[in-house]
Formats: sequence, structure tokens, C-alpha cells
Amino acid sequence: MSILLAAVLSAHLHLTFKHPGVARQPAFTPDGRLIATSCVDGTVALRHLPDGKLVRTLRHPAGVTSIAISRDGQWLVSGSYDGNVRLWRIDNGALVRTMTGHAGTVWSVAISPDGRTIASSGEDKTIRLWRLADGTLARTMRGHTLNVWSVAFSADGRLIASGSFDKTIRLWRTDTGAPVRMIVGHDEAVVSVAFSPDSQLLASGADDATVKLWRVRDGQLVRTLTGGSEHVHALAFSADGRWLASGSREKGTFGSLWKEITGNRMVRRAPTVRLWRVRDGALMQALIAHDDDVNYVTFSPDGRWLATSSDDKTTKLWRLLDR
Repeated sequence: MSILLAAVLSAHLHLTFKHPGVARQPAFTPDGRLIATSCVDGTVALRHLPDGKLVRTLRHPAGVTSIAISRDGQWLVSGSYDGNVRLWRIDNGALVRTMTGHAGTVWSVAISPDGRTIASSGEDKTIRLWRLADGTLARTMRGHTLNVWSVAFSADGRLIASGSFDKTIRLWRTDTGAPVRMIVGHDEAVVSVAFSPDSQLLASGADDATVKLWRVRDGQLVRTLTGGSEHVHALAFSADGRWLASGSREKGTFGSLWKEITGNRMVRRAPTVRLWRVRDGALMQALIAHDDDVNYVTFSPDGRWLATSSDDKTTKLWRLLDR
């Protein structure tokens, strides 16, 4: 039975990729043949699936914070600590252009579904839209009062969502950059935002230990997912919209890192990846395999793989199965 039709989803560890520094965002090519993994040492590695064999390495002059791959599989865009956005060819690893304009770290990048626009967000509190064809700046959106940690396009290409340290989520029109609405509901910084594949739901993860699902058309809260997390750093919907993955740092009984002394009590924290069923918020599985914060989670377009990256200097590749 296809996992896309399964009522329950499970994941099994397939490969672990080790990095010389903190692992950042992974991404898959649309055909499922390659996975890109990134690192704060300034590298993006392209690897074959399912064996993980290295194809080539893209080298940056500064640490990489985030990456995205276009739907046609031709382009990879990266954001960096040096405040620049870079566009690369996937077939030969050539750097096509560097886009400058952010004042400070670029925390998040995304490519529009039609492949024409790059979105970036950063430390300077802005979201910037760039034309992929020539790298020119199309517009700058302002409104957040603190760092913008995450930016995402809706699958229909009409909206952009942004999540910020100012505890808010904002929706913007892609064509004009005009604000659509501000969503307030988290008690701490919003670290990750993601649209469902049908563009009807928006998921947000925050430092208040919650994942929230919002109705896009009116900004109303649909559901709050909780499960012991301390900080929810990462979110991703599966391509069919049935599953949501979240990555966190959390209090628990497993793991050896993130020990704190609170009075006379020692608290252990175990970074965890959770798989949720979107239709009812049911928890499918909790994956405890990383030894430090889980920064990013990403489903492959074909629904076969989940990639997770962590401060523990690893990216893990999980095989998704029905059970």
C-alpha cells in the first residue's frame, strides 16, 4: 500500500550524514534523485539517493543558513550569515549570481512555485523578493519589528508567510508585497512557518513549545499541537498534505545533552522529530535520534524520505513507511 494512502506513518533511520559544523537546511530535488545538505562551514553537499554518495559540493565564503530547490530541479538558492542570497545551478554546481541587500544574516530562503521569484528573510526584519532570471530586487516587505526567522510561499503562489522573533506571523501578497493579515497567537518567537500543499492551512512552530495550524483564508486557529517540546524549530508538510513533521528541543527522559541545573533538579532535554497526522492532530511517531537542537525537517516530493538536520553536526535521512 502506498504511504500516501496510509492512515498511519512511521519513519526508520536510513543514513546519517556528518558535517564539520552545525547542519542547516536539507532539500530534495523534485525527481527524488538527490538530496542537498547544508552546513555553517559554508558548504552545500549534493548527494545521490538512496546511497548518499557525494556528487558535488557548493562552497560559500560564509556559513550557510538555509537552502531551497526550484520545482523544475534546475536551481538551488542559499542564504548566508554574510547577508547574501546566492543562486546555483544544480547540474554543474556553478554559482550563477549573488544577490546583496540584506543588512545582516539571511535566515530563510524560498523559491516560488512558478520558479520566477526568490524570497529571503533576515536579521534586518525584512522579507525581500528577487527575480530569479536576473537577480534584481523586486520589492521589500517591512512590518516585523524583530528578526524574520522563516519565509514560505503558498503552493498556489499567491501568498508569502513570514514568522518572526516578534511572536507574529504575517501574510503578504506575492504580486504586490501588500500585507494581507497579521496572525497573533504564539507567546514566544515564531521560528518556522509552512503552507499545506493545498494552500488552505498554515503551520507555525514557536519557542512557546507549540505547533499551531491556522486557516489561511481568515487566519483562524484550527488546532494546537503539543507534546512536551520546549522549542519548535522546524516544520514541513508532506507533499500530499496528510502529514506534518516538526523538529524541536524538548524536555524528556532521553538524551545526554542540554542538561541544566534548576535548583536541586537536573533536567534532561532530548531533541525530537515528531510526525503528526494533519486531519486530526494525532501523533504518529516521535523520533529521538539527534543529540542537539533539530533545526530543519524536510519531506521528499515523492513521499519516500524525511530529512532532519541538527546542531549535533548531522543530517539524518529517514525512510517513510506505512504500518
